[in-house]
Amino acid sequence: MTSPSFDENWSVLDDVSERAKRYLRSVHERRVAPTPEAVAGLAALDVPLQDLPIPPEKVVEELDRIAGPATLTISGPRFFGFVNGGSLPATVAVNWLSTAWDQHGTFAATAPASTAVEQVAMRWIIDLLGLPAESVGAFVTGTTVAHITALAAARDWLLAQSNWNIDRHGLFGAPEIDVIAGEEGHTTLWKALGVVGLGRSRLVTVPVDDQGRMRADAFPDIRRPSIVCLQAGNVNTGSFDPFNDIIDRVRAAKHPAWVHVDGAFGIWARVAPQRAHLTAGVERADSWATDGHKWLNVPYDCGMAIVRNADALRKTMSFKADYLPEEAANPSDYTPEGSRRARGMDAWAALRTLGRSGLADLVERNCRLAKRFADAFAAAGYSVLNDVLLNQVLVSFGEPEHTRRVIAAIQEDGTCWCGPTVWHGQTAMRVSVISWMTTEEDVDRSLETILRLARS
Repeated sequence: MTSPSFDENWSVLDDVSERAKRYLRSVHERRVAPTPEAVAGLAALDVPLQDLPIPPEKVVEELDRIAGPATLTISGPRFFGFVNGGSLPATVAVNWLSTAWDQHGTFAATAPASTAVEQVAMRWIIDLLGLPAESVGAFVTGTTVAHITALAAARDWLLAQSNWNIDRHGLFGAPEIDVIAGEEGHTTLWKALGVVGLGRSRLVTVPVDDQGRMRADAFPDIRRPSIVCLQAGNVNTGSFDPFNDIIDRVRAAKHPAWVHVDGAFGIWARVAPQRAHLTAGVERADSWATDGHKWLNVPYDCGMAIVRNADALRKTMSFKADYLPEEAANPSDYTPEGSRRARGMDAWAALRTLGRSGLADLVERNCRLAKRFADAFAAAGYSVLNDVLLNQVLVSFGEPEHTRRVIAAIQEDGTCWCGPTVWHGQTAMRVSVISWMTTEEDVDRSLETILRLARS
């Protein structure tokens, strides 16, 4: 029996390329939210699994025809929800190429090329963010897993300071660790604390100001080994905790402490000259969690866990077996995963295509466009609830029910997409500007729709 030719096996890639380009070509004009009819049409996928094979071209056609219309246009210029970036062309292309390579990104022996690329990308990121040169990092799925990675290292290091061997004894009977965090910490941080066994609710919470910044004057005394969780970029307001003031207090404590920073998107302000002052002192922390699929504008998923103490991270995350390679460069020594995609390739592509100035321009432009939104809302008589220093805007259109109706109408209209939130008891709409593709024209087009619907 003759084996299928290359073209017979892989011609489907030409078809996928054309379909993907057609989709991306349409993002400037297509609805941002899918229609209810398109979402309802997804039921057509729910069929019994057939007995016989189906050609790959037919599989792709079915998926594109049924699921394509039901996608949210996150890759376009007018999606302003959930702090989701788009995907730069170079990152999509490298994502496709690295998928074709199909490397097992856990070990240097099985992925020498992608391991080298990820090491370069992480070194660039640590340098760009002005973090300690001795830091090491791991490419993970996103900030949630980055929190888990860094907090697990923090937990183990703190217990070791109390002569507790967590590998031998686990957490049963372990010395107590306090976790100190601001009242406006992100929900993924609480989840991560639960996963690493420190509890979602067993926290010492610190009051915050009207922008969600931790109040240094309310920071408690550190009475035992502690993890202090700070924030670079509040998910609602974009505000930053006062790093220097708080870290001064932490370092002066008599008990060992580890400072962890949630920098999912805000830490990238460090690359922009006019915004870098917002992050002053963040480099003094012990670990940082951030995303690539936000301001780096790479495809989902890509996050980074960065830890100053390389030995602490390696001790927590590494694993061994007689059949596994033990090179020092193994990504498995720094991540929770035993099987992983080499997602750092996408980050490398973003940094290589943008360069330092391109990334700085992207951050500055998004922040200017956020201010354009805020100024227009205020000029129209609506309440902007935050100081717009970064890329986040909170606006209230009046009574909670009216604000919710406006948001629903905006999403149904399809010109742009913004989501709801509640800020200090006030219902609001959140606008997050973080796509490389967004222009002043996109902002003005969105504003015309938003203000028209708010008035009506």
